[in-house]
Amino acid sequence: MHVVVIGAGVMGVTTAWYLREAGLDVTLLDAATEPAAGASHANGGMLHASHAEPWNTPGVGLDLLRYLGREDSPLLMRPRALPGLAGWGLRFLWHSRRLAFQRHALVNARLAAFSLRETRRLNRELAGSGLDFDFRESGILKVFRDPQSQARNRHAAEAMQDEGVRFEAWDTEQVINREPALAGVRDELCGGLYFPDDAIGDARRFTTGLLELARDRGLRYRPATRVRRLRTFQGRIDAIETDEGPIAADACVVASGHEAPALLRPLGLHLPVAPVKGYSLTLPMDTGHRVQLPLIDDANKVVMTPLGDQLRLAGTAEFAGADARMEPRRAANVLAQCRRTLTTLPAELDRETMAPWAGLRPMSDRGTPILGPTAVPGLHLNTGSGHLGWTFACGAAALVRDGLLGRAPEASLEDFRL
Repeated sequence: MHVVVIGAGVMGVTTAWYLREAGLDVTLLDAATEPAAGASHANGGMLHASHAEPWNTPGVGLDLLRYLGREDSPLLMRPRALPGLAGWGLRFLWHSRRLAFQRHALVNARLAAFSLRETRRLNRELAGSGLDFDFRESGILKVFRDPQSQARNRHAAEAMQDEGVRFEAWDTEQVINREPALAGVRDELCGGLYFPDDAIGDARRFTTGLLELARDRGLRYRPATRVRRLRTFQGRIDAIETDEGPIAADACVVASGHEAPALLRPLGLHLPVAPVKGYSLTLPMDTGHRVQLPLIDDANKVVMTPLGDQLRLAGTAEFAGADARMEPRRAANVLAQCRRTLTTLPAELDRETMAPWAGLRPMSDRGTPILGPTAVPGLHLNTGSGHLGWTFACGAAALVRDGLLGRAPEASLEDFRL
């Protein structure tokens, strides 16, 4: 069986790896000239089952109104994006109802826990082959300034314990003892929640490294190849038409992020996925701001992740349509928000030393990924993971492989179908 995978981000490359390891003939296509050129390039670096909640939390509609026009906000809606988000946005808000949100959070937590197990397995099995992506099973620490928010988060963590998500409640002294870099805000903190089973890693290095290993094992990779349409014959996927000609295929997995809906539309399929922009900075981790533990700042909605000898700062959710341009003001806002927790960080954005980046994350309207077979025979999906793509990558690829081969999956694909 020849399978074409569209998209060489972390989701597409990992899917291609799992399919190739299952013995299938696999071709990987991507419009970019190199892998991990989109949302996988410089994300927050965290692999966390502990924070698998969808972004459409109850009350998100009021937050969007409250932050409207505020460049320093963690959640920003650009007015120019509204026309293209009308239908998707209403469904996004509909799924923010408390019961729907809680159900989708548990679905995501199960997938995230499974995916972390798969990531650990791959790391163990492939480290000897040269796969190195700064993977560290460090746990993740979330810090709080508001006791009520800490209590709500603890309650949510307790609800996920049945899914295998463990946590420890730390008081302020425990937080400072385990992470001395937070000493500058000791008087502001009320404590933290530590999630010992979470991990960190560089998604771009994982993607590029896994792709090289897959090519060594027979995967065909065609960068700078733009897909024009998915061709069917008698209702089944027959070929992928590209700007370099058609490629015959027995099956196809679309893992092209926020661009996937346009490919499915001519087939009569509506894919409820929209782009949400995120920002990050990557700077050398010198002694002035050396961090031991990956940190999530509850109050300022940012993450700080040590990746090897670098520190990754990331945050914000910006609804700006398909505009992937890096806005210096928004990148500077990530730095300012992180500096409220790591007080030794530089005060000003330096584009030369901080490598500011922006990427478009493909977010489904319900906040869970869209995986597996579709109504078109031979057509499968791996998209819609939003800010959790790196966390879900290995688990989602395993489920898509099982769905394509007709195997019983580790987790029910019914929760993730289109």
